[in-house]
Amino acid sequence: MALSESQIPPDAQHYLVCGTEDCKKNCQFYCNDCHQPMCEQCRDEHQKNKKTNNHEIVPYKLRKRQLPVEKCKIHPTKEIDLLCGECQIPICSKCTGTKEHRGHWFTNLETVFAEKVSIYNKEIANIRSYFEPTSQDLKKEIAGDVTKIKKTMEDIRKSMKAEAESVKKLVDTVTSDKIEQVDKIEQSLLQTLNSQNQQIDDYINYLNDLIKTCYGYLSPSNIEQLTFALKSENLVIRPIPETSKPVPPVFIAGQYSKEDVAKLLGRITVPNTKPENRKIKPMETSSTQLKPTGKQRKQDREKSDVKQTLSLSSSVTKVREYTVPGVYNVYHISLGKSGRLWVSDWSGNLVQTDLQGNQLQRIRTSGRSEGYHTVTQDGDLIYTDKRNKVIYRITPDNTITEFIKTGDWIPLSIHSSHINGDILVGMIKDREGKVTRYNKTGTEIQNIQRDNKGQKLYSYPHYITENINGDVCVSDIDKRAVVVVDKSGQHRFSYTGQGSGFTPYGICTDVLGHILVCDKVSNTVHLLDQDGQFLSLLLTPRQGVEYPYSVCVDDENNLWVGEWDTNTVTVYKYLQ
Repeated sequence: MALSESQIPPDAQHYLVCGTEDCKKNCQFYCNDCHQPMCEQCRDEHQKNKKTNNHEIVPYKLRKRQLPVEKCKIHPTKEIDLLCGECQIPICSKCTGTKEHRGHWFTNLETVFAEKVSIYNKEIANIRSYFEPTSQDLKKEIAGDVTKIKKTMEDIRKSMKAEAESVKKLVDTVTSDKIEQVDKIEQSLLQTLNSQNQQIDDYINYLNDLIKTCYGYLSPSNIEQLTFALKSENLVIRPIPETSKPVPPVFIAGQYSKEDVAKLLGRITVPNTKPENRKIKPMETSSTQLKPTGKQRKQDREKSDVKQTLSLSSSVTKVREYTVPGVYNVYHISLGKSGRLWVSDWSGNLVQTDLQGNQLQRIRTSGRSEGYHTVTQDGDLIYTDKRNKVIYRITPDNTITEFIKTGDWIPLSIHSSHINGDILVGMIKDREGKVTRYNKTGTEIQNIQRDNKGQKLYSYPHYITENINGDVCVSDIDKRAVVVVDKSGQHRFSYTGQGSGFTPYGICTDVLGHILVCDKVSNTVHLLDQDGQFLSLLLTPRQGVEYPYSVCVDDENNLWVGEWDTNTVTVYKYLQ
């Protein structure tokens, strides 16, 4: 039986055809507004069309599922498209005015359905990536235990048979000895009886001879015999020899039972030990998209150890300063490996220096007041080119290659995830912004554009970073807010400052999950907790910070700050 689209597993390897008429190309994308699968070419045409250029197009796996079309039973001309939040039942728009639902709150049914689909897809992914493989591992372990048990029991059977064979041989030996003893007793008794029998035989012969003699006396053949008989004394007969009856031996059966024999053959015991529960590997709390590498796990453990000992210091201390040659100001900082840093200014200069202030490399770019460059886990620098809508990669040997094309979208800000190496890019097109996630190889895997109410999340995402829990944090200069979504793209909160005129620029996070963001208007650095709660103004003009525009935190948990009016980078200690 064929599966419907809703039943096809999200990771199934099946061929999807573009939904555009007469187009048979492979489907890669999906328009959530039209509910239509699309190939790359049809997507580009769809986005160029004035009627559909504001539609939300996402990778096919991240599509919104289309609701089944059903008319309202109470209002047959209306389709069911809302969910009553209090009654938790689907209704049509006209039902909202009835007395049963008056005063209740309502949600777009498609949005709720999309959220549920996302949840179920995650659960399916969890089942496939954790529960099912873990269960299969347990089955293999059980099968291994079955083999071990069978071998153990077969060894016990062999030992028992060997023990029984040994006892049998011992019984045969003892039996042979006892039979030999019986034979000797029999021989001795028979010798005695044979001797007695011989005595009686001899006595009978004597009697026969005596009878013959007596008969001779009774019928003498001459006078001489008669004279002899007359002269003979009275006849004396010898007594019968005495004989004794043999005393036969008596066999006394051995006193033994089945238990006695069982003792001879050893015994089987089952240890009185509580069975050890099989170990079930814990489920990783991060999603598959945010699965750390082996190297990253080690770094996470080290960070965890540091995190347990760190806290906010009561004061901020200036540690050192660096002058960066080749730039007029410092709009963004990317810390590289081996004590090297990349700095960009308003004029499009992107410079690499060492900590001694020596310029190592200089590139002309189209970047201005954006966080448009970042260093990857591999040590490469990647940066955005607004003019050509391309992301470039610079390897440690200074080779520049084209890495990602962003189509019609203009790439502004970029950040390489410290969790799993994914690339987060803030983009704009037609006065609307979005964040796109790419994996390390440059494959698009996620688009974040609207909240669950269909509202735009971003307008101009010119700085971007990632928190330790996977939250994506964006400075949006047009919205005048720090917009934070979780790793699945769900809006968590927006921070709009501590008064009017908040204009966020450079943004970063630290090992404790704090969010640090520069405010252009008040010339301060705001410190927030992981949930967007304001903690303090970490740096202000009173501490000598005039125009902070860029921030980042190094591996030693120091804060690096770049300013608008100077090419100096200042390093501060704010954790203890």
